[in-house]
Amino acid sequence: MDIIKSPEAMQCRVLELKRAGYSIGFVPTMGFLHEGHLSLMRLARSTCDVLVASIFVNPIQFGPNEDLGAYPRDFERDETLCEQEGVDIVFYPDPVGMYAADASVWVDEDTLSRVLCGASRPGHFRGVCTVVAKLFNLVLPDVAVFGEKDAQQLRIIERMVRDLNFPVKIVRGPIVREADGLAMSSRNKHLSESQRKDALCLRRSLDIAQQLAESGELSVGQIRLRMVELIEKVPEAEMDYISFVDDATLEAVDQLVHPVLIALAVKFGSTRLIDNRVVVL
Repeated sequence: MDIIKSPEAMQCRVLELKRAGYSIGFVPTMGFLHEGHLSLMRLARSTCDVLVASIFVNPIQFGPNEDLGAYPRDFERDETLCEQEGVDIVFYPDPVGMYAADASVWVDEDTLSRVLCGASRPGHFRGVCTVVAKLFNLVLPDVAVFGEKDAQQLRIIERMVRDLNFPVKIVRGPIVREADGLAMSSRNKHLSESQRKDALCLRRSLDIAQQLAESGELSVGQIRLRMVELIEKVPEAEMDYISFVDDATLEAVDQLVHPVLIALAVKFGSTRLIDNRVVVL
């Protein structure tokens, strides 16, 4: 397994590989890998000749009061896990190499990014789209795999690929959960023991929504009320949002008629967690 730190060297390597006829699979990450990331690597591994994973904590997707400095990092552990999963190249750049001091060009999606996490994290998805566009230009993947846990991000990347004609196929990887149902996240590390137990309310609230929908309740207002009641009983839970949106357009809905994405963000202390489920009746 090779580790490449220079953006120019990364691009040169994949150009050589593509000229030789190799297909490239890609999994972008911010490191501190867990089973969710590894499942995406296994999915990508099955689609390509050469698998590239990037590890880059992207500074431009963090707001001024967010956890950039506290974001967990452990490159040696990540390197071992990548090698175990059959990754051929780890792209491990630093911010200085990725962003010129006078950088002034950004990629900004203007519709899907207005809601959900985009409403409470202004500028976040501009940072995501910009770095993913740069990574696509440097890695030149034929296939890139993104996880469903970051549902809004996934749909925004799919829209960016469509609208800007990136020659890459986006593959969706399912959410991977802990044994008790908590969605795997690098930020789970920051939870105290009590917060870790409290955080299970995300999954339980989604389960209640699913059960109500399957029993015939189609009113978003009624389902959301039950979800709020459950989360408000949890001592340290601070709701950011619970939203019901069309799975394709991310427009708000008031009835479960078409496939609906139920997405929520909840803070436990300083740790903000997200989860989601698509309900199809």
